[in-house]
Amino acid sequence: MKAIISLILVNSIKVVLAASVVGKSGKVLVSRQFVDMSRIRIEGLLAAFPKLIGTGKQHTYIETENVRYVYQPIEALYLLLVTNKQSNILEDLDTLRLLSKLVPEHSYSLDEEGICKNAFELIFVFDEVISLGHKENVTVSLVKQYCEMESQEEKLHKLVMQSKVNETKDLMKRKASEIDKSKIEKNRGDKGGFGPLTSMGSGRIENSFSDLSISSTGTGFGSGSGFGSNTDADSFSVKPKGRPTASATAPSKGLGMKLGKSQKTNQFLESLKAEGEVILEDVQPKLGQSRTAAPPLTDPVTLSVEEKLNVTLKRDGGVSNFDVQGQLSLQILNQEDAHIQVQVQTGDNHAISFKTHPNMNKELFANEYILGLKDPNRPFPTGQASDAAGVGLLKWRMQSTDESIVPLTINCWPSSSGNETYVSIEYEASSMFDLRNVVISVPLPALREAPSVSQIDGEWRYDSRNSILEWSVLLIDNSNRSGSMEFVVPQADSSAFFPISVRFMATDTFSDLKVTSIIPLKGGNPPKYAQRTQLITENYQVV
Repeated sequence: MKAIISLILVNSIKVVLAASVVGKSGKVLVSRQFVDMSRIRIEGLLAAFPKLIGTGKQHTYIETENVRYVYQPIEALYLLLVTNKQSNILEDLDTLRLLSKLVPEHSYSLDEEGICKNAFELIFVFDEVISLGHKENVTVSLVKQYCEMESQEEKLHKLVMQSKVNETKDLMKRKASEIDKSKIEKNRGDKGGFGPLTSMGSGRIENSFSDLSISSTGTGFGSGSGFGSNTDADSFSVKPKGRPTASATAPSKGLGMKLGKSQKTNQFLESLKAEGEVILEDVQPKLGQSRTAAPPLTDPVTLSVEEKLNVTLKRDGGVSNFDVQGQLSLQILNQEDAHIQVQVQTGDNHAISFKTHPNMNKELFANEYILGLKDPNRPFPTGQASDAAGVGLLKWRMQSTDESIVPLTINCWPSSSGNETYVSIEYEASSMFDLRNVVISVPLPALREAPSVSQIDGEWRYDSRNSILEWSVLLIDNSNRSGSMEFVVPQADSSAFFPISVRFMATDTFSDLKVTSIIPLKGGNPPKYAQRTQLITENYQVV
């Protein structure tokens, strides 16, 4: 519809009464009054002009009984000044010419849509040209400069926010560097000691003391007569059962990178840093791993509680698979601390079933929740294992189809519009756990460039090699139990964004298993002990 820009200057004493933008029918799009005027009065003046312009007379002004309309066409619009009949028409024409140059500068299109979208910018222009009803001595360049002036407070706020972002990135880089260094030192260290006893074939915990053999004169633990008396770390060897551990062989889901290659890259970067080279890294919060490298053991006795999650959620809601497998492992450094029993406390989760190792005293655990060998005269194995996995004492399992106990649920809503697909993803975290290093990996169709992320709670990274969008949140606690991300990609089928893979870790577990004390069997003070607890994801997907 053809629109009309009208600037109304009604002057009792040569003052501008209002500045307005109206449609051809008199519809008010923008109105700016500079003197006291009733709404009925201004609407009446605006509605009268379209009827007067329709008389067909070829003039640049129209007079009525009380006011004068001075106008100028601008493409499909009219720029209009309304004054009283005693005003100086030459001054009115000068104001008209100035505004006719400014309106196209601040509206991307001279139609109703463009005027409405830039209404506030036009009001600012009118205020710069007219002050208290009188024309200011300004030019087009001055008005443009005044409208584009920046706020010092806004600049300061942006600098403060950018400083906080930079500090957070520096902290992430330092943490990542510390983790990489600990891995390198660990790989260079002694490979001997009491090796890992856990085999993760097919995603299950298959830990058996029968896998452990003692190459000494003592009796092997797997022979059914208890632990051997020789506790030298070099006398133990590990015979893994079935496939190697998943943590050592399986590539990170959704990243397509092997752990060995990443390790070589990190070692190369570390060597460059040692030579004084400045390495600029865009480090993300360990997107490819759910667990961090275990720090070296310093306590005489270390007990590790670990639970692994295997969860498959349906994209429309519901649980296809929910499986928790846990294990309690023991690590003893010195032989004099090996004659002990472990007092534990379990939570009130009745859905969990516990199972002790065959060489443990089952009745003692069932009655008093104490983990000890059947033969109390035999010690536990000692020594520093290369992976600090320790000796498995207790394992448990939990299966369910109850969606309310799932730590993290993901809702993904793709919707197509024209040649684009808009994707909204939302996470909801249970209040049971505080989740750390959360990474949500969303597969994307093959793209020429990174997706356009319009809103996100956290950080994002685009893996162009595998066409995966990784959404990471360092910590989910009571302050951010829910969050969302929105992005746009070229038109694609909704199934292209599944399956979504999720990785995270937590310091709480479903079993709520805790070690309460260490009981020495040969008297004396109990050895100092440390407990490590973590919940990690092994396979967590939305399909």
